Amino acid sequence: MTSQTQAAPSGLRAGLRAWTPAQRFAGVFGVVYLLVAVAGFAVTGFSDFAGEHHHTLLIFAVNPLHNVIHLVLAAGWLAAAPRHDTARLANLVLGVVLGLVTVLGFVGGMGMLGMSGLADPDNFLHLATATLSLYFGSLAAGGATVDEGRAVAR
Repeated sequence: MTSQTQAAPSGLRAGLRAWTPAQRFAGVFGVVYLLVAVAGFAVTGFSDFAGEHHHTLLIFAVNPLHNVIHLVLAAGWLAAAPRHDTARLANLVLGVVLGLVTVLGFVGGMGMLGMSGLADPDNFLHLATATLSLYFGSLAAGGATVDEGRAVAR
């Protein structure tokens, strides 16, 4: 063994380092939304599933339907994260969906999720998440480059 020999990183860590920004965003936000959904269910339980009477998680309104939607978003991002193309597409699609939710929230059309209108903090959080998701689905997605005749993620 030479002095330059180093222990190889574990397969998972090496694989995660090779992930593109689109994949990292999808993975991180998938985990974040999963944690938010679990915390939301801890607060709301399963009663009054889509009721406009809501519970509060920090400063954000949640009800069981809202928590289920967070689970669906988490599943979409986590399922898409391992491949660049699917992560990029998931970021774009979920960014558009969250953008529409933001617009509906601002005009008071999301009462079934416990959101109450223009000044609801959820609207601003959804706007920020939609913007980041669209950004990591397009401009900052990263991509594949050719390295020694094979495609690798950069």
